[in-house]
Amino acid sequence: MSSEQSPGTVVATGTSIADAGEQAGREATSAARTALDADRVDFCQVFADAAFDPERVLAGVRAAVDEDTAVVGCTAAGTFTEERTMDRGVAVGVVTSDSFQFDTAIASGLGENIQGTVREAARSLPDDVDYPYQSALVLHDGLSGIGERLSLAIQRRLGPHVGFAGGAASDNFRMESTPVFCGETVAEDALVLVLVSGEDRAVISVDHGHEPISEPHEVTDVDGNLVREIDGEPAFEVWKDTVRDHVSETFGLDVDSSQVDAPQLQRLMGAYEFGIDQGDGYKIRWPRTAVGESGSLRFAVDIPEGTVLRVMHGSPESQIESAGRAASEAVELADGEIAGGFVYDCACREIILQDEYPAAVDALAEVFDTPFAGFETYGELCMQMGQLSGFHNTTTVVFVFPE
Repeated sequence: MSSEQSPGTVVATGTSIADAGEQAGREATSAARTALDADRVDFCQVFADAAFDPERVLAGVRAAVDEDTAVVGCTAAGTFTEERTMDRGVAVGVVTSDSFQFDTAIASGLGENIQGTVREAARSLPDDVDYPYQSALVLHDGLSGIGERLSLAIQRRLGPHVGFAGGAASDNFRMESTPVFCGETVAEDALVLVLVSGEDRAVISVDHGHEPISEPHEVTDVDGNLVREIDGEPAFEVWKDTVRDHVSETFGLDVDSSQVDAPQLQRLMGAYEFGIDQGDGYKIRWPRTAVGESGSLRFAVDIPEGTVLRVMHGSPESQIESAGRAASEAVELADGEIAGGFVYDCACREIILQDEYPAAVDALAEVFDTPFAGFETYGELCMQMGQLSGFHNTTTVVFVFPE
């Protein structure tokens, strides 16, 4: 599916907190289209709270755009635009442009064959385009647990010169269903690819606000994303020993008294994640759930044996500052005016920020001063030229269009 072209590069956003999914999708998209003030919509990305029926949301969105508009999206734990944040709502971003082209594809089967799913999606994208620069947007099922392998498979397929950004669909920490949307299709265990071709290169940036609070620990027993042992001890016990005092001082909670499947403990795991030293900074890894009977930790992504980890934490102030840094880097890289874009922000940051989460969105808005739509993910994708790793947690990823 390809979008047509229209004068200028303009981005607009809309939101809705209507109770019914179809109404929310239609209201948010209509508001965005009105703000766009253009004859057509080339591209539309929708982020819908997981409490809504995604098929009804998508029906409402499609009713408010053109028949040939490229539409993608996913379920979300929380949504936002430059104007508001929502615990339960729909956020939509729309683009019209004569300098960017949008081609979309969806494929299912991530759990069985990552490379095959990426290959199937990429086959639906054009081999040749009449623009000098390509980048991509990526959405995928947030419960797949294959973010790092997925980012590498996409890089191999699209090539090292195609940077990409995106996020893992989320569902308010229920860990039940995180589908993605493309065209008229809603699918789980699926991947959405958007090839963004342009006369200029879209701008991608990333930042996080975490610092280490522990000594290095080595992963000594692991199966995919299930880490059984760290330093030869049950992984869950190592995590608890490390965070116990910090959690007590910061949150006034006792990690030992929390049930393994309790929402409180799952949220603490989002506040105290692990970091991998990259030399010039840390890449964050989220221990999504604890497996109490075995003392294991199930991460949001595969963790190779021998990986050296540190437990990380970030204050609300550092999380707000990191959002502003991600926006500032994008502005610097753009080397000119920005039309607007999309933001993929980890749901774990909301755990840390709590009532201050809107301040992080405000930090983005103050730097950009242009429209953007985003959601709280179960992991962020950001792969740029020269990088060897593209999956992140508790991170802000920005994708914006130069004017």
